Amino acid sequence: MAVPHLREAPVLSERTCVGLDVHARSVVACAIDERAGEIWTLRLSPKTPQIVDWIKGLPGPVAVSYEAGPTGFGLARALTEAGIRCEVVAPSKLERPPGDKVKTDRRDAERLARLLRIGELPGIRVPTEAEEAARDLVRAREDARGDLMRARHRLSKLLLRHGLVWDDSAWTGAHDAWLRSLRFDRIGVRLAFDEAYEAVLVTQARRDRLDRAIEVMAAEPAFAPVVGRLCCLRGVATLTGFGLAVEIGDWGRFTGSTIGAYLGLVPSETSTGTRRAQGAITKTGNSHARRLLIESAWHHRKRYRPSRELLRRRAHQPPAVWARADQGNRRLHQRWARLDARQKRSTVSVVAVARELAGWCWSLAVLDNPDHAATRPA
Repeated sequence: MAVPHLREAPVLSERTCVGLDVHARSVVACAIDERAGEIWTLRLSPKTPQIVDWIKGLPGPVAVSYEAGPTGFGLARALTEAGIRCEVVAPSKLERPPGDKVKTDRRDAERLARLLRIGELPGIRVPTEAEEAARDLVRAREDARGDLMRARHRLSKLLLRHGLVWDDSAWTGAHDAWLRSLRFDRIGVRLAFDEAYEAVLVTQARRDRLDRAIEVMAAEPAFAPVVGRLCCLRGVATLTGFGLAVEIGDWGRFTGSTIGAYLGLVPSETSTGTRRAQGAITKTGNSHARRLLIESAWHHRKRYRPSRELLRRRAHQPPAVWARADQGNRRLHQRWARLDARQKRSTVSVVAVARELAGWCWSLAVLDNPDHAATRPA
């Protein structure tokens, strides 16, 4: 006889459930009074103190929910400090009926309040102010990296239109000397080249400043232990380790099997009855951490030989960290080798390796927590 799948039903103790549709210049609130059976909607000021004061005046206890967005987590922190339970919801996780073709602020707020009332909201973890500040720094560096790539492309395509192609490794010292030696007769081309080259130099300097700031912040006590352990894996240096640490935040929320799903590295699936169909990866969750893991996974394709830089990074770590990281490095290369032997496309193989790499990163991040460290990554 099949064992039924059981899960604990949510137990809510709040009398009033409030849904907020938050925008930069206005907030629409919908409140449901469970005891009186009343529901009302009104428009509020976007000022956080005024929203908190209004919610405090409702029949308590009160629970509040709103969708995560560009307004950040300041409202959630203020409500939590005031002793009010607040659920911040990922918009991508909210289901909408196919027949619902009317979307307004009032209907969105009411929908959030009703889902909160029955305990069916997929809440997310609210980062601390320190975590959010570090995350802003990492994402500023990510933006600088993208700006530098685009500036370099514009410069190289300008030169290509004039038949100038660098045949060796690009963006090295020799390449830079070649760029400085170029001369153009026509003033339009000369001005365009000077502008494009200057954009590359300015953007590269901005990226380098952010790199140095990240190096300093990664050495702080709040991040150094986790970043140091992650850097024992091949392909994970300080920038990648710090990026993963601040993007994921609380590693204890996951296991080696579930962190891949959180990062969108598991296959999508459409199954019904005896039919099971899997497709491309879901690409849900944190896209920044997913990109870092996929870039790091490429390093595991080559045969594993600890480099001088890897030995330097793990020199100050305890033997338990060495052993776990070395086991992960060997297993990840073996995974690449097996996938190559099956003639899998490299773009498919790197995602599979990145999914397993996420499990090894989790294993190292929680190594000092005996409640989690005993679970091996899947």
